[in-house]
Amino acid sequence: MSVYDFTAKTSKGEPKALSDYRGKVLLIVNTASKCGFTPQYDELQQLYTKYKDRGLEILGFPCNQFAEQEPGSNSEVQEFCRINYGVTFQIFEKGDVRGPTAQPLFKYLVSQKGFEGFDESHPVAGPLMDVLKRNFPQFLEGDDIKWNFTKFLINRDGEVVARFEPTTTPTAIAPEIEKLL
Repeated sequence: MSVYDFTAKTSKGEPKALSDYRGKVLLIVNTASKCGFTPQYDELQQLYTKYKDRGLEILGFPCNQFAEQEPGSNSEVQEFCRINYGVTFQIFEKGDVRGPTAQPLFKYLVSQKGFEGFDESHPVAGPLMDVLKRNFPQFLEGDDIKWNFTKFLINRDGEVVARFEPTTTPTAIAPEIEKLL
């Protein structure tokens, strides 16, 4: 099994087979427009612009499961990304990424790469952990996604090779992307 076995809906509700990305390096990210990590859209777009001609595709999956930080409609999310961050990579339909209602793709991703902890050197790591412990302790259990902007790196064969938590910036992932291109 690989990510190529899944289909997701675009922000316009159209089915998109991930097998259409066969042979590409993918960075799959759960996103939100009203999150402290939302500025990562800028770095994601920079990565996409820099590496798209070498075979990188970034796939954004908006989610409202984390403190309701993605309240807008699919079209509002798309417009927000384009206007505020110049996003040109694929944004999919808003949906769940953790728990029993998670999209099948995300159930697969977390089964392949579990949670290994936050980057403690990131200035938001401590406060994020405090928020999770205080308000969402259930999010800390198991390997499910803990918060917005968790990133999964997929090689050209559709295999999940790495997981990066929100406290790892997209720019920090660039060397890992380059190895796969």
